[in-house]
Amino acid sequence: MDKLLQIFPNLTAEQLKQFELLQGLYSEWNAKINLISRKDMDSFFERHVLHSLGIACVIKFKEGAKVLDVGTGGGFPGIPLAILFPETDFYLIDSIGKKIKVVQEISNELGLKNVTSSHMRAEDFTTKVDFVVSRAVTKMETFVPWIKKNIRSTHKHDFKNGILYLKGGDLSEELASFTRAKEFSLQTYFSAPFFETKKVVYLPL
Repeated sequence: MDKLLQIFPNLTAEQLKQFELLQGLYSEWNAKINLISRKDMDSFFERHVLHSLGIACVIKFKEGAKVLDVGTGGGFPGIPLAILFPETDFYLIDSIGKKIKVVQEISNELGLKNVTSSHMRAEDFTTKVDFVVSRAVTKMETFVPWIKKNIRSTHKHDFKNGILYLKGGDLSEELASFTRAKEFSLQTYFSAPFFETKKVVYLPL
């Protein structure tokens, strides 16, 4: 939690409480349904919460913005981002129904009013959004056609609307055809070895 406050020093008491509740909630649900690798639970905050918030180190979502989390799984990066940006609307979708049910339960237990979670594929999502976020669901060339239809044409951020993708490793080959893509190294913001190869890839659409 100290690391969180170092990077996001203006958290309210309610936000701090919500972040503090996360590990207990996920431990409880993970015992019932495999949301997260069991070995990852020991590093839950670093590998899931802080990793998700890497997107918030790159961009600050504005009040009234709409963000789609594709392939949210257990709710990452959507739930940590929804805690951090309570005035932004988040849509969390996944093709696996039992995971979405857990995401709904966790959102309710945290009292998140800005999260809508749905069991569906990205191709079937019709709402227009400012940004699409995700954690390495698939390669960019596959991902872009799924969600391009959902990007609003009007912009309210300094960043043009598009994709903010959490990825790792050497992406030069994957991004070769996406000349406007920009990589942000998370090691700039987090010192732990886990973040050495982790990045946020921003692709305006």
